[in-house]
Amino acid sequence: VQLQASGGGLVQAGGSLGLSCAASGRTFSLYDMGWFRQAPGKEREFVSSITRSGGSTFYADSVKGRFAISRDNAKNTGYSQMNSLKPEDTAVYYCATRARGPMTDIQGYGYWGQGTLVTVSS
Repeated sequence: VQLQASGGGLVQAGGSLGLSCAASGRTFSLYDMGWFRQAPGKEREFVSSITRSGGSTFYADSVKGRFAISRDNAKNTGYSQMNSLKPEDTAVYYCATRARGPMTDIQGYGYWGQGTLVTVSS
């Protein structure tokens, strides 16, 4: 499956931004998906994930209560609504589909999009 993340940009602290992840090539609804991010000089980290049906979601503690992951299988698209953004949320955000393992484990994600940059100014 091919993934294309979009929606990044520059936003002030406290603002909101919505990311999209468009999937093509294979049936998106067969895959659990997740969002990850990588800040400059840091390792890529888990942000959120959602099961293939959309029935269960998982969040990193750092974004819980501020970010919301969702998906629309009819549109082959996943989403991440990010509210109350902080400067420490600045990173390149990636979407990915899960192949195996726990929903929060980056090692289990096989297909990755190219990333979209989110910059939060203070």
